[in-house]
Amino acid sequence: MTDTKTINRTAERAGGGINGAPMLVVALALIALAIWVVSNAREAPLAPLFFIGSLIASLLVLAGFYALQPNTAVVLTLFGSYRGSDRRPGLRWVPFWIVRKKISLRVRNVTSEMLKVNDKRGNPIEIAANVVWHVADSAQALFDVDDYTAFANIQIETALREVSRHYAYDHGEEHEATLRDDAEAVSERLREDLQGRVAVAGITVDECHLMHLAYAPEIAGAMLRRQQAEAVIAARSMIVTGAVSMVEQALKQLSEREVVELDEERKAAMVSNLLVVLCADRDAQPVLNTGSLYS
Repeated sequence: MTDTKTINRTAERAGGGINGAPMLVVALALIALAIWVVSNAREAPLAPLFFIGSLIASLLVLAGFYALQPNTAVVLTLFGSYRGSDRRPGLRWVPFWIVRKKISLRVRNVTSEMLKVNDKRGNPIEIAANVVWHVADSAQALFDVDDYTAFANIQIETALREVSRHYAYDHGEEHEATLRDDAEAVSERLREDLQGRVAVAGITVDECHLMHLAYAPEIAGAMLRRQQAEAVIAARSMIVTGAVSMVEQALKQLSEREVVELDEERKAAMVSNLLVVLCADRDAQPVLNTGSLYS
């Protein structure tokens, strides 16, 4: 986590700009005054001074205008001192000597680069994440970090590496979350970890999702064979369980309905034949026995 104890934290506060409509009227009035002075220059000896003064005043008023769109803020500073943030959209105005810097508060969607990391078991894996975030505190974003966008991108990579090493790719211990099977839990932990890292920059993390997850190429083939072997074993186990249940049911029904009387040896032969038929990979070839089991 980022150590914020030594950082002089800044907190956003409203202030600064005013509605620009009245000041626009003032600017137009000054321009009209300058035009009137020029048109009546012969009757007023001090007309040139009034013209120059009106023109300069109108230019200074016009220099203070700025426009704000929705989900955009302007951070205002005076001689390096933070004066407040203006979030109200529309035509706004401040004195020309106040420095203005716009910052977007809109939601941003970032997909990290594919990283090669080691999971909890030390297996090299490739992983990437998609992160949705936005600036919540404009003052912190501009004054508490050097470049909040670059800072967020670096912290996304750092958080992804940190979270990945706490989970196995798959086949974790009993009741243990894995990267492959518990993507939602991993994504939530990634969001919480990342939020703690970027809070110093006034950033809020809205969502995190794993976008890419795979074994690294050098072990991908071996892991694929292991997964295939485990899938075959699981399928065989299910087939055997089902076959045993079917054989048990068949023997029970034959006995209850008194279709045929079977001694233990005939039961064993029947069980063997049924298991071969039910569990074999290939279709069973029927064999007609014209004699008896004991001949």
